[in-house]
Amino acid sequence: MTALNASVWVVLALALLGANLPFLNDRLMAVVPLGSAHKSLPVRLAELVVLFFVVGGVGMLFEKRLGQNFAQGWEFYAVSAALFLVLAFPGFTWRYLLKHRS
Repeated sequence: MTALNASVWVVLALALLGANLPFLNDRLMAVVPLGSAHKSLPVRLAELVVLFFVVGGVGMLFEKRLGQNFAQGWEFYAVSAALFLVLAFPGFTWRYLLKHRS
């Protein structure tokens, strides 16, 4: 496996983990415990945005390590944000659409 292939798989795995992390726990950024019992949806969405940029930064670091960063237009960021939201769907479904025993 080449370094390029490994980098792509690592970024995709980080994106899957980062997209679902806000929905799978009740801690802020999975580290800081909150005073209330549950995080609200706006807090989870804010975490999702922060993690989108963190994963994007990791991707840019891999790209720079392998060569030169390529200039991207708004289309790239729109598609990557949509993909990140699609990757977040399993966590959202688990948190808000499935019934849990109390």
